[in-house]
Amino acid sequence: MADMDKRYYSVAELQEILGVSRQCIYELLKKKKFSWVMVGGKYRISKKSFDEWLDQHQ
Repeated sequence: MADMDKRYYSVAELQEILGVSRQCIYELLKKKKFSWVMVGGKYRISKKSFDEWLDQHQ
């Protein structure tokens, strides 16, 4: 899937984008810094929500 068409990120993708640990991503999820859902026991983070959060924190 092309990145432009993507609607969600995985935890691993956020780790790579932000250059932080898995634990750091889980803390952000726990603090509800962006929208996410559980699908098949895995977190799926809204790309739109994350991108907006990232834009505010650059």
